[in-house]
Amino acid sequence: MIEIKKPVEIEKLRKANQIVAKTLDFLEEQIKPGMSLKEIDKIAEDFILSNGAKPSFKGLYGFPGAICTSLNQVCIHGIPDEKILKEGDILGIDVGTFLDGYYGDAARTIPIGKISLKDEELISCAKDALYYAIDIIYQGMRFKELSAALGEFITKRGFVPLRGYCGHGIGKKPHSEPEILNYLENGANAKSGPKIKNGMVFCIEPMICQKAGEPKHFNGKWDAGSIDELNTAHYEHCIAVINNKAEILSLNI
Repeated sequence: MIEIKKPVEIEKLRKANQIVAKTLDFLEEQIKPGMSLKEIDKIAEDFILSNGAKPSFKGLYGFPGAICTSLNQVCIHGIPDEKILKEGDILGIDVGTFLDGYYGDAARTIPIGKISLKDEELISCAKDALYYAIDIIYQGMRFKELSAALGEFITKRGFVPLRGYCGHGIGKKPHSEPEILNYLENGANAKSGPKIKNGMVFCIEPMICQKAGEPKHFNGKWDAGSIDELNTAHYEHCIAVINNKAEILSLNI
């Protein structure tokens, strides 16, 4: 069952997500070539704690880091380790917080110095797909229609969505219904399934691969990317449906 949040709950979710956004902005200012992923993780954890929240990913499902640091061919769930950033890398940073009983969650992929044109296009596809999806949401739209629209947007840009992973509901739990794929599964009817309603809060997160959408794990069950082993990109916002349209909660305001 997809929860309908009360206005007071949405405001609590907004506060948790504002800290996520502040953390992402802070990290984007701090990250530079020569830093290790573990160093970035420590900076992020300290920043989240200093803002009165907890890093919600730490220990979640056994994940060891405070944030996900997904480097180059890793699209999501990258474990912060001793890898050193270098000029030309691209890094996905996914941040989760827990504040006053509610969760926040958002992500972005950032360039490390000057990057290739292909990587610029890859990151732009992830970001643009996210904002396109947010713009077209309305009360009464079906989640499968949203998934179909995301898949069409991504493929028209010449890329493919990572399969088997999805956006999700969020609230007092970090992940809940609905699951929001970035594509319409083969044979699925976009006009079927649950509808988007006012009061729903969920995360949309396009995960973009270059040639193949089939997933590959580079580090046990974590560090998920594509079997093509090419660079990937990931963007995510937490949104609430208010007055029949989507409002972004994960903003630094």
